[in-house]
Amino acid sequence: TADDGVVTCHWYCLGTDADGNSARSYGTTSHTPDPSDAGFAAYADLTEATVLGWVHASGDQAATEAAIADKINAMANPTTASGVPWVGEIGSASPSIMPLPYVRHLT
Repeated sequence: TADDGVVTCHWYCLGTDADGNSARSYGTTSHTPDPSDAGFAAYADLTEATVLGWVHASGDQAATEAAIADKINAMANPTTASGVPWVGEIGSASPSIMPLPYVRHLT
C-alpha cells in the first residue's frame, strides 16, 4: 500500500513423510494495515516470524497440519486401488494384452 503496509499474504504448508509422500495446502490471508497501530510493520521491516504470526492468527494451523497429515497417511496406506490386478502377473498368458470393455451404441 501507499503506507508500505501488507494487505495480502499468500502461504502454503507442505508435509512430507520418510517415504517421500507429500501433500500441501495453500491459502491467502487479508490484512488492513494501519500505520498508527503499535503492531504495524512496514514491508521492509517484515520478518518470517511476523508474517507467520499473521497467517496463524488468521486460520487454524493445527487443522491445516492435521489435514495434510491425513492426506499423506492416505497416500501411504491406500484403501482403494485402480487398474486391474492381473496385468503384469508373472506367468500370465499374455501380459501385454489387456481386455478392454467394449460398448456399442445403436441409433
